[in-house]
Formats: sequence, C-alpha cells, structure tokens
Amino acid sequence: MNKYAIPDLDVESVAQAIEADMGESLPDIRQALNEAKNGRVGRVTTPEQLLVRQARAIAGLSQQAFAQRIDTPVATLRDWEQGRFTPPGGVLCLLRLISKHPELTQELAAA
Repeated sequence: MNKYAIPDLDVESVAQAIEADMGESLPDIRQALNEAKNGRVGRVTTPEQLLVRQARAIAGLSQQAFAQRIDTPVATLRDWEQGRFTPPGGVLCLLRLISKHPELTQELAAA
C-alpha cells in the first residue's frame, strides 16, 4: 500500500459534505477523493494559479465577489484557482495590478 493512501476514507460521505459546504455539485470531487484514498499525489500548482488566489486573498473578497469585480463568471474563477485553465494574458496583468494595488478592486466595483 502507498504511504500516502487513506484506505478508510469514505469518499461518498466526504464528497457530500464538501458539496453541501460549497452549496453546489462538484463533478470531479469523487475522482479526486478516490485518488487521495489510493495515495495518488502530485497535483501541480502553477504560478498563474497562485497569482489568482493571491490577488483574491489580498483583495479580501470571496470568489463570488471577486468574480463580479473582474467581470468573470465565478465558475471560470474557480477553474483558474484550481488550475483547470489558465487566465488569458490581460487577466494575468489585471491580477498582478490587484496584487500590488488591492484598492483597484474598489474602483472596479464603482465602474
């Protein structure tokens, strides 16, 4: 058995708890939990992913509020934060600006 495996993990109950907490269905959560149960590790975090998370954290906004401020669907923001997709170049530039000047999100809200 892999040293990272979690053989006693109840995938379905954990998935249901996470989905209840998020308030929505998460199609890939069971696959991810099964991978964790079997000890499969190695998810890669990209610099772009970190930038998205950092900009939102510095702005102090929820995913929903941050997505609204940057005029992006919240599902797209989640995809960026989770590394499923990379934001386009213009968005990366905006995120760098927000990271250095979080007050810009107030201006975006007023625009």
